[in-house]
Amino acid sequence: MGARLAWIAQRITAVARVLVRASTGTARVVTERLPLVYHVTVVILSAAIASTIPFTLAFVAEKLLGYWSAIRDERTFLVGTEVAVALLLVFLFNHARTNWANRRLAGMARAAGMVHQSSGSGLLSRRSARRLKERHALRRDIMIIGSTGFRTFVDPRGDLHTAIEHCRTAKIMLLDPESPGAFARARTIGEPEITPDRLRTQVQLTIAYLRTFPAAHHRFRLKLYPEPPLWKLVILGDYAWVRHYHPTLDVRLLPEYVFAHRQDVEGLYAAFYQYFVARWNDPAIPEYNLMTGELSVREGAFKETGRALPGGHLP
Repeated sequence: MGARLAWIAQRITAVARVLVRASTGTARVVTERLPLVYHVTVVILSAAIASTIPFTLAFVAEKLLGYWSAIRDERTFLVGTEVAVALLLVFLFNHARTNWANRRLAGMARAAGMVHQSSGSGLLSRRSARRLKERHALRRDIMIIGSTGFRTFVDPRGDLHTAIEHCRTAKIMLLDPESPGAFARARTIGEPEITPDRLRTQVQLTIAYLRTFPAAHHRFRLKLYPEPPLWKLVILGDYAWVRHYHPTLDVRLLPEYVFAHRQDVEGLYAAFYQYFVARWNDPAIPEYNLMTGELSVREGAFKETGRALPGGHLP
């Protein structure tokens, strides 16, 4: 009895193998013949449409003649038809021109490497930008140029508050609150609450926040530049997020553009990346030591320790 069951099982297995091979061969044949079937179908449809054109035109002409004989003496209807057709043509031509201009703009944006643009005022756009930055910064080496960093890192609603936690390392450049650039920024921004003291406090809070991370002095490097801020630049892996610091406007009110890294030479990602590298390697820009709270300037092989940032020492 056991031998008979084993023989039946072997037969069933053999039949199953044959069916699997047959179905695989059939699928391969069908897949290989799909382009042929597509072309044959297109040829048949083209022939059918071409053969019906004379009958279709004759039917349309007959209907038009019938309608024309009924309305050719209706002046009001004819004038209304002419106006409607004229408006329709104006709409179509304007729409075509707008589409053509949009296609040109889209082509220029693609050539520049732009892949995303978000407005600075919409709640949904800010939320979408924050999620994208979190994904782009995950376990990446990131590079940032900002103003004080308070609304970017410290504020829980900041667009990099979560991203800075999950990045691998970060090179950060902030505005030196004791520099002439900070005083110029506070003077031109046009908001009463933005003062040099407030900028100084925000930078100190950002430094204190960065120190809360484990091994902060190994993960984060911080430099303080003296000029008024020009670009808010965030490089997260293969994406560069760019905003312009307007002299009299809050940077959050301005749109943000995203450029992707590509192999061609037309994109702007490489230009912004090189801009950051040039700024970071500028020997005149001091580096802030997160352990000692001091600013130091490197000149060649020597390191000169300068002033300490007020409130920057560890407690």
